[in-house]
Amino acid sequence: MRDAARGNAQARFDLGVAYSCGTGGVGVDLIEAHKWFSLAALVGSEEGQHCRAEVAEEMTAREIVEAQRLARAWLVQTACRAA
Repeated sequence: MRDAARGNAQARFDLGVAYSCGTGGVGVDLIEAHKWFSLAALVGSEEGQHCRAEVAEEMTAREIVEAQRLARAWLVQTACRAA
């Protein structure tokens, strides 16, 4: 999580994989997976872009909006901690 907060694309991508597959001690949560893939894509991860699109195919429009809201909130929260 610390590496993800520092902008590490691989750490963000790995969190997306964990939530999309239910590995690493977390359950499957496509909203969280989409959020982390979006955050990975934001810092240049092409894999994140691809996986976000794949996960989105299994989600409702409302779930995607919620994932986007959570990604924005996470960015604001981590920016406030860094300040």
